[in-house]
Amino acid sequence: MYAAFFLGFVLLGCVLKSDEQRRYSAVALVSVAAVIVVFYGGATITVYMFALSDQVTNLSNFIPWGFVSIRYWSHIATWLLPLLPLAVLIGPLKDERLWRFLVALGAALWWWIEFLSTSRGSMLGIAFGVVLTALLIGRPALPWLRVFLRYLAYGVLAWLLLSVMIPSFIMDEVSMRSLSSTTSGRMPLFLEAWRMSLENFPFGMGPQSWLTHEVLTEEYQQSRKFGHPHNMYLMWAAEYGWLFMGALMLFVAQAVRLFWHRRAEARVAGGGPLALSLAAFTASVSAALLHAAVSAVFMAPGSMLIGFLVLSVFWALIAPDMLPVTRKGRTGKRFVAALTVVLASGGAGFYWLAEVSAYHEAMEDDLKFYYESVPAGTLPRFWFHGNFPRHPSQMPE
Repeated sequence: MYAAFFLGFVLLGCVLKSDEQRRYSAVALVSVAAVIVVFYGGATITVYMFALSDQVTNLSNFIPWGFVSIRYWSHIATWLLPLLPLAVLIGPLKDERLWRFLVALGAALWWWIEFLSTSRGSMLGIAFGVVLTALLIGRPALPWLRVFLRYLAYGVLAWLLLSVMIPSFIMDEVSMRSLSSTTSGRMPLFLEAWRMSLENFPFGMGPQSWLTHEVLTEEYQQSRKFGHPHNMYLMWAAEYGWLFMGALMLFVAQAVRLFWHRRAEARVAGGGPLALSLAAFTASVSAALLHAAVSAVFMAPGSMLIGFLVLSVFWALIAPDMLPVTRKGRTGKRFVAALTVVLASGGAGFYWLAEVSAYHEAMEDDLKFYYESVPAGTLPRFWFHGNFPRHPSQMPE
């Protein structure tokens, strides 16, 4: 899955080679994202009205769609909130008043949910991404930064109106989630993942070993067990090893090098579409990368699906321009090489899908035992219950 994810967005980004393709892909993505944000915000208002009519004092139990969805929603918010200002800065609708109003309304509602749910990882990630982008790109990013700050202010006003003023008029008591300063039980998870990464250094303990390994630290033994250590980098080091992390760092270094070249081009061109798109997508990707240090940004379905598109456009923006290459002769050899690549990729893909199908069937067989014997509930993840395989002590004989 991770091989397909990382290689996939790089290949898709490289396919978008021309400036026109990059611009259209950025406009299309942020426009669709803005429409979805507006509709989601409107649907949230209906839940809000029902919650008020039922005298619900703590809205975060229902918005966004229950407490268990806060983390999964916040992943998507981390990707999308830095992109929303771009929807009114580029594209054919940027000067339409109705469009600008709707995008601002959607952004305000999403910031309200962000404050309501106190998603610390998302807030910290977005703050990091915005500050880093402003420092790196500078003056050409100012139009994007001004709209971002305006939407943030709208979000604060929406929070005051929807979470403080209106509930205070309707109910005698209003309860809100507080912004915790603790690690929320993450430190034992971090320590356990660190110890795992050293057990079979530098190769790791294998895929999904977080779920199946014998506990190594006393702190984790005494703490609650989760399907991941709330830190993607420690999880990858624990399961795939520091060798994989080293390769990932080389990949990141290459992305930074490509970004630096494109940044210089954007600064020379001024605050045009390239600079604005680069600012928005750099902030989004940077925010998600930091958020991944405290949550499963690269494991949750919604986050991975949206992140794949965002990373694809980001890679298209920073990828070097590809010049057309014309070659004479050797048509037969090129055809054979291309056919070999296609067949090899098809064979690997078929094997991968076959293994995914086998995994799915095994989880179906496990369902009855899981629901009767494992008090872990059902969470919104890729499969039926997201806690498979488990430690042998929790698996049927």
